[in-house]
Amino acid sequence: TSLIMGMGLGDKVALITDGRFSGATRGASIGHVSPEAAEGGLIALLKNGDEIHIDVDQYILEAKLSEEEIAQRRADFVPLVKPLTSSWLKQYRALVTNASHGAILEAE
Repeated sequence: TSLIMGMGLGDKVALITDGRFSGATRGASIGHVSPEAAEGGLIALLKNGDEIHIDVDQYILEAKLSEEEIAQRRADFVPLVKPLTSSWLKQYRALVTNASHGAILEAE
């Protein structure tokens, strides 16, 4: 958020992310969006220039896209899965839920 503020855009844009914040966030910021981009959540389908409607009082966060456009983008979506060399990280990826589900171990 400091980059946004430093560019003088603090009153013009909002930061929306599926990530977490450090605690030093300034300006309009929405975090912890889920489902996350890695899971193909709507945030993964957004492109530069897409309009997003935010209404804090009504708890609304919506992309101004038609259902057809969302369906097309979802069909074209290819998740980015980075290769892992660490056996520990491979186990973590396989067994731990995402943050919106508590980031807990779910062994079968």
